[in-house]
Amino acid sequence: MTTEPVALTIDTINAAVQSSFPGSSHICHKIGDNYAISRLEVDDAHIRPGGYVSGPTQFGAADAVLWYACFTALGRIEQMALTSELSIRFLRPAIGKVVWARADVDIMTRRSIVGTVRVWMDDDPDRITATAQGTYAIPIAK
Repeated sequence: MTTEPVALTIDTINAAVQSSFPGSSHICHKIGDNYAISRLEVDDAHIRPGGYVSGPTQFGAADAVLWYACFTALGRIEQMALTSELSIRFLRPAIGKVVWARADVDIMTRRSIVGTVRVWMDDDPDRITATAQGTYAIPIAK
């Protein structure tokens, strides 16, 4: 029995995320050649005193969008792509209602994908709140 590959779309990515992580708030918003953009609606659980969106919330957005970008580089959903390392720098306070993140794949090898992420709030992509770079390990087919 042969399984046909699933087309890589925003809907198939979001369905895969919901199947692996029920209740996840991270949404794949847009994909393209070697990039992905995610959206996260901010709620009270994401807010620190002072009204700032927490660092862990921004870190989670960076990790999620880099995972989606891995799918675009591979041309398929690979749920076993795993975060190998991810570092983030917070540049300014994040205040707003929506966390956006864009991951661009910098390089892909047989075993890993390295990418860079920009995080911003609401509709101001020129005013980034954090930048991250990370590596995803890709499972080797047997």
